[in-house]
Parts: sequence; structure tokens; C-alpha cells
Amino acid sequence: MRTRTLKQIIALTLCAGMLMTGSYAEVAGPASPTAPVPPAPPTVPNPVAPSAPLGSPSEASGSASQGPVSPFACPAEVIRIPLNKRMDLAALIRSPADSAYSVSNAKVARVTGDGLVVPLAKGEAAVIAKGWKQEPDGAFQAYTCAARIQIADAVSVKLTTQPKAELRKIKVGKKTFDVHTVTIPKGMPVDIGLAGNAVGKVEALKSLAARRKADFAVNGTFFEAYDEEGDPQEPLGNLIKDGEAVHLGNYGTTIGFTADGRAKMDTLRIKIQGGGNGSYTYPNNWYATFANRTPNPEGNSSILFTPARGAKLGFAYGTAVVVKAGVVAQIAEDTDVAIPRDGFVVVLNGAERKSLRAKFEVGKRIHYRLKYTDMNGKEIDWGDVVTAVGAGPRVLKDGQAYNDAVTEGFKQEKILSTPAARSGIGIRKDGSVVIVTVNNATIKDLGEILRAAGAAQGMNLDGGASSGLFAAGRMLTAPGRQISNSLLFGVGLIH
Repeated sequence: MRTRTLKQIIALTLCAGMLMTGSYAEVAGPASPTAPVPPAPPTVPNPVAPSAPLGSPSEASGSASQGPVSPFACPAEVIRIPLNKRMDLAALIRSPADSAYSVSNAKVARVTGDGLVVPLAKGEAAVIAKGWKQEPDGAFQAYTCAARIQIADAVSVKLTTQPKAELRKIKVGKKTFDVHTVTIPKGMPVDIGLAGNAVGKVEALKSLAARRKADFAVNGTFFEAYDEEGDPQEPLGNLIKDGEAVHLGNYGTTIGFTADGRAKMDTLRIKIQGGGNGSYTYPNNWYATFANRTPNPEGNSSILFTPARGAKLGFAYGTAVVVKAGVVAQIAEDTDVAIPRDGFVVVLNGAERKSLRAKFEVGKRIHYRLKYTDMNGKEIDWGDVVTAVGAGPRVLKDGQAYNDAVTEGFKQEKILSTPAARSGIGIRKDGSVVIVTVNNATIKDLGEILRAAGAAQGMNLDGGASSGLFAAGRMLTAPGRQISNSLLFGVGLIH
């Protein structure tokens, strides 16, 4: 659901790298819910004649005089994708906006709603893209493209510098801190680690890192660590995985990574804009305020659920609109429905159950897109980000100490002023990343610590009992509890 520039397409095709809570943060936002040598690129075949429209004979995909012409540039050859890379299939086959995708073998690969193929195991599969094109008579015609893929051996990742872990003594004013630091070279593959591979679960940081074959890992965003037993322990901040927003927090500061290894930091706010039948204007427009977050059964909400949530919603209330392959397949009341691998579910509660219900009907084409702004509402270019974690507040900006925590949405003293165990992450001028963990530090101290470690931009991650740092097979800082999510780095990361 993103529009990419040519530069972004090239980066995703040629350099797509593979792509942590406890939280003591109380937010004022809505409640509840130098550069690496590029590896060998995937084999990209030349496009052939477009496929036929869905339900039409293959001859219809010839010239315009022979009938409708598909918008897809569907390849005849098999697309070879290394196990540790992603492939932007949507860009390769020139998918129309708001296309839908599915994969024939879910054990070999998965495909995101934006058409990004994520390898899971060696083998072959077909990725089916379904798109719509408005014909001269004004009607929308559906077309399909079945692209054959082969997931092959992983390719080596070459870095110009090596990562480094060390214990340093860093002096801030009259205080001296023992600080665990890890320096990550620009371009090292990075990904979000979700506990149990789903939003709302928890797992030991060491287990999560080992399962994904990470070389380094740090805890990520805040989460519902103190919920009642049996309740989902859901994240609180922004999470972007494989280019998809798998959770929205819309407060604090977010660090993001592009497919070619560039890191960026901003007060990211994400808006989900929904549409229908190719239109995002009335009467087809709809919205969702959160993603993959359990709604308050007594509240008013419209929430998007994607496969990152798991196989099912995990609750049975509200109006559930099930969208499969871009089309509404089911509308269920007060039912714990399954979330399609090739789709999503929109759940309406309270007033939205009435105001938005008319936007959906079985058989209607439904889609959504993301809008990225900073906390002041200014649009920012984050459409090329494939991995991101939001926490905060920001503690370092352009090499200078920075603190605007209250405006970012924080109000609890444990964030604003009280010393605590901290995890922090920063970006150096050369594009490398530095991660730190430290005990008994204030947010202001953390900024000075990150600056002493060489960072120009820096932010706070979840801390307290969630603070954890894993490096080269061992824990440098062990969390006092299981965590919800993490940032993973490594040349051998698996999805």
C-alpha cells in the first residue's frame, strides 16, 4: 500500500537486506490500544507479455486491439531469491496500486500486502498477484499474474567494518557509568523480532535472538507487561516489519531502517487510510486508528488486524470485516474470525460499528494505504523503511542533547526524570548504529552516554526490567522478564 520511487525500487531489488518492554512508560496518546559492499542481487528475469485478465482467455493479453491489456509485466522465467534476501515483486511486475497477493506454498515464502516476498525456506512456489485496472468504459477489470519463485541458498553479506561489543566507563558530569555498547556497521541486516512470531506474545530475548540466528539483539518498544494473566502482552509503540506497520503507537520517537541499510530517526506518526473500489474518497473511505491491538469492548474503535497478529483475532466481539485477496469475503458479528494469510481484518466497535459498517459489503474491493508524518503533522519520507521500532523519547539530535519528552507523549516520572535501567540506540554520522545498556541513568544521562559513544542521533528504548542486550551468543545485559519485541542484527538472520 505504498508508492515507491525509482531509487527505492532499485534499493529493494538489489540491496534488500534481511530485513526490543514492561514497560514503565505512560503515554499521553490514545489509551489501550563505512557503506557495505552490496551482495549479489536476486536473479530478475525480463518481463514478458502481460497476463490475461482474470477469467478471460490468454489471447486477450495481446495488443489493445485484441482486447484488454493487463497492467502486469509478468515474468515467464523463475525468479531466484536468496534465503536471506527479500524481493520487491510489486516493483518487478509493475503491480497496479492496491493489488493483493498470495503464495502457493506458505512454508517456502510469505508475501506482504505491498508485494514484498519474504523467504522462509528453500523451495519453489508461485506468488499470485491480483490487480485492477480501470478500462475505457470506466469499469474496473481484474487481472492476475502468477510469478514463479525459487528460494535458494543464502548469499554472503560483506561488511567493510566489523561489529564491536565492549564494556566502557563513560563519565557524565560527576557520575561514571559502566556501559555495555555494541557498534553495528551500516548495512548489517536488521529486522524486528516478534516474540512467538506474533504481536501480543512474550519470549526471552536470548531465545528470540537464537531462534532468528541474530548476532546482536536489543529490546525494543514498550509493552503491556503488567496486564492480567492470560491477556495479550501487546506492544505500545510503532513497529514496522517487512515494510508493513504491524503495530501503531503514534507517540515518542521511532528509528527506521531502509532496505539498503540507511537508518533514520523521527517522531513518526502513522495514519491508516482505507478505501474501496479503487477510491479513497467518500463514500468508499474508511480508517483504522490502530493495528493488531485488542480493542476495548466498551470503546469506540476501528482496528486493522494483519497476519502478524497470528492465525485469529483472539477475541469475539465487534463487527469483523474479513478481506481476502483484496475483496471482502465475510462480515461476522461477535466472532473470533481467522485472519487470511493473503488479507486482513477490520474490526469495528462502538460508534464505528454503525458509522463505518456501510462502507463494507461482501464482494466489494477493499484496500488501505499508510500516511507518514512527524508529531507536528508534517509529511515525512518513510515509505522506503522496511524495519522500524518506536519508543522514546529522543535524547540526542544532530549531536546535541535533546529532550521534548512531554510533547512526544510521555508524562511519567520514570521516563522524565527518575534514574532507571536504560536501553538506548543511536545513529552515527557515518550511518553505523550504536546500542547501549546502562543502569541507574536518567533520560538526560542516556543522551550524554550515547553522545560519548559516538552517536549524532539518539533515542531511548524500553527499559527497567525489559532492558536487555545480546551479543555473539551471550547476554551482556539480561532482562528481568520476557519481552514482546526486539531489534535483531546479523549477517545470518532468518525470517
